[in-house]
Amino acid sequence: MLWQPSLPEPYLRMSPDDLAAAISERRRELGESLVILGHHYQTDEIIRHADVTGDSLKLSQTAADLASRRGNLRHVVFCGVHFMAETADMLTPDGVSVILPDLSAGCSMADMAQHDDTVQAWEDMHAALARRGWRGRIVPVTYVNSSAAIKAFVGDHGGACCTSSNAASVFAWAMRGGETPHDDVKVLFLPDQHLGRNTASAFGVDVATQTCVYDPRLARRGEELGGATPEQLEASRVMLWAGHCSVHKLFRPEHCAQVREADRREGTNTTILVHPECCKEVVDLADMSGSTEHIIRTVGRAAPGSRWAIGTEVHLVNRIAKAAAARGVHVRILSDCQCLCTTMYRIDQPHLLWVLDHLMGRFGGRGGKDGKPRVVNEIRVHPNVRASALRALDRMLELSAGAAPTAPALAD
Repeated sequence: MLWQPSLPEPYLRMSPDDLAAAISERRRELGESLVILGHHYQTDEIIRHADVTGDSLKLSQTAADLASRRGNLRHVVFCGVHFMAETADMLTPDGVSVILPDLSAGCSMADMAQHDDTVQAWEDMHAALARRGWRGRIVPVTYVNSSAAIKAFVGDHGGACCTSSNAASVFAWAMRGGETPHDDVKVLFLPDQHLGRNTASAFGVDVATQTCVYDPRLARRGEELGGATPEQLEASRVMLWAGHCSVHKLFRPEHCAQVREADRREGTNTTILVHPECCKEVVDLADMSGSTEHIIRTVGRAAPGSRWAIGTEVHLVNRIAKAAAARGVHVRILSDCQCLCTTMYRIDQPHLLWVLDHLMGRFGGRGGKDGKPRVVNEIRVHPNVRASALRALDRMLELSAGAAPTAPALAD
């Protein structure tokens, strides 16, 4: 996690309404030089200021598209988390600054896969398999919810990124050997073991006998294969990284059972729809699973009178429920626990106003020391890392039907 300095006192004393009014005024003054992106998991007070809302990759692609069409775009304020801002920086030209309002807004899942640990795992897996006479190919795949460094590692080793919506097509490509087809392939899936396990199961992999979990914490304690045995590694078609989403791990099988029991008791029929970052036991008990955009579209097409229990972040579920209620569709969150993304929650109106004030050359609502505009909290990916990470992203886009290619203006 990066360190975020404390905000000056004036920002902390402002009321929510005054903050909102000031942000709106800064947006008007900055005009088309600015775009504010809001991830679906943001609070309503931030979403109200977003020019575009969406999932992480969609927002980064939108920023790239706007940069190519809007010659005067200079600043992208990404109301999301760190890895999302990194992706936006990689997909936009050098002349566009990508700003994260609070540098402490990280992602626990992305943090679970560190570059050094991944290099060690890669070397140890190959060494252990070589000792057992295996001569196949390992293809790495990383969820976009990962750092630029991990995307770069995957890009350098012939792998690809994936999203929850295109994981199946990327996984199938990887199982064929990726860019170098091979008849004996294993996939290393980073950093979300649950998306990896659910995707592998849908592909037909027996996840009980043909997957193993590599835990970097155990590897640091001296367990060479991160808790897996050489026999498990050899038998596995997929090696899963021991990472997870702190939000989606909160949904448990008993929550599905509670919905079914309530339906039985009340004579209702509720469709359970969950994100594939949930554990396999929950996905197996649900009626449907799919990406954030899939969840939004599915409920948006739901018939009046239908009932839904959604397993994903609470702020998004609440917005879906509010919109659905107007059409007579009943939506609730699968669990009554506070399933919110706490790091995303760090992006708030005081931090948003603070970064916009610096772009205007202001400080705490007053003129700055010299009145010069400044970019604070800019997220920059090193050019070498960017080039390698883009290879992994571009492979994913090539595999995704209908995906827009990386804009020519963004090429190195």
